[in-house]
Amino acid sequence: MNSSSPICVQKALKCKESAPESSPKPQPFKKSFVSSLMEAATLRTPSFKEDSYFIPHLKPSDKKALQELKDKLQASSTSSTSMWGSPLLGGDEKADVILLKFLRARDFKVSDSLHMLENCLSWRKDFGADNILEEDFLGFKELEGVVAYMHGYDREGHPVCYNAYGVFKDKEMYERIFGDEEKLKRFLRWRVQVLERGIDQLHFKPGGINSIIQVTDLKDMPKRELRVASNQILSLFQDNYPEMVARKIFINVPWYFSVLYSMFSPFLTQRTKSKFVISKEGNVAETLYKFIRPEDIPVQYGGLSRPTDLQNGPPKPASEFTVKGGEKVNIQIEGIEAGATITWDIVVGGWELEYNAEFVPNAEGSYTIVVDKPRKILANEEAIHNSYTSQEAGKMVLSVDNTSSRKRKVAAYRYIVRKSATISA
Repeated sequence: MNSSSPICVQKALKCKESAPESSPKPQPFKKSFVSSLMEAATLRTPSFKEDSYFIPHLKPSDKKALQELKDKLQASSTSSTSMWGSPLLGGDEKADVILLKFLRARDFKVSDSLHMLENCLSWRKDFGADNILEEDFLGFKELEGVVAYMHGYDREGHPVCYNAYGVFKDKEMYERIFGDEEKLKRFLRWRVQVLERGIDQLHFKPGGINSIIQVTDLKDMPKRELRVASNQILSLFQDNYPEMVARKIFINVPWYFSVLYSMFSPFLTQRTKSKFVISKEGNVAETLYKFIRPEDIPVQYGGLSRPTDLQNGPPKPASEFTVKGGEKVNIQIEGIEAGATITWDIVVGGWELEYNAEFVPNAEGSYTIVVDKPRKILANEEAIHNSYTSQEAGKMVLSVDNTSSRKRKVAAYRYIVRKSATISA
């Protein structure tokens, strides 16, 4: 295997030995009212900085609140006070992280935090949350990897949970999952199981990964039909999983969502707003690439990750680049020997451009071989995955032509070259 062959990225057919340059700021153009609202909603979202769980970093008043919560919990405890496999009165750092989450959710008001914690302990016992990972939810296999699922990590190591409820616009599917109260209860149990899978990956230690990322796809989501289920999920998570989400990314956001956000944004705390990222339809890949590497992003969202990839260990790293408006980019993968097989993945966020692949032999007089014919890739097409076995030494050239567009687009590719075990004379 060889994945370190020299790569030359050409722009507008002019070879550059270095990686693609960062794109310049786009020229200003007249924005619509809706576009302005969408942009405003995003720009007003300050960057989120996760709280520290190192006890020495806490303010004196916060340290005092933590000790008071421990004392009150000790005094009121009449049964087991374990949560996520950790005794809350054990005095270890995992217990401190959990208790601090409840304190932060109630602004370090000890009585309110204790009340929330006791209610959560009671709910977990009644709900059977501690053993829910062992349950087998028959009839929900079709929702795995579609409606709610853990998939990969963000750039900082947080597990990522994807949510997409667009499939429920199908009335038959909706009735099958939410048709009556018992079905709704079963769905809520399944949804809690998905969240617990993510929490099971957390460290619960100072300096560790102590929260997840939520990515919610609003495309085709039936708002009215899912109102009851959505409210119950939101209430359940807010009451029993405090400070478990580091960032909430909303993608494929319809225009009316941004209007509502603009209206209610002034009433949200800076802490709450700092966790929100809002991305309109067409900007999904560009938004997700800021927080998640492309090899960890599902192919349906402009990434390179397919469900089967996770069966083969950690994903192979990808190289990221940008395609400016009015530009053609050629990626040259050189040093391919005769008999070697090259396998590649390539994707451009929002495509709507032309792609092709060619193998160019080194030998003078040999003909260039068209591997992928030039064709326009539609916006909703997933990453291209292909392989080619060379009969002679040469290079593979992957081309993306964005000359008919003014829009800058994010992109990524990766490849592996496997040498032939035996090469014929």
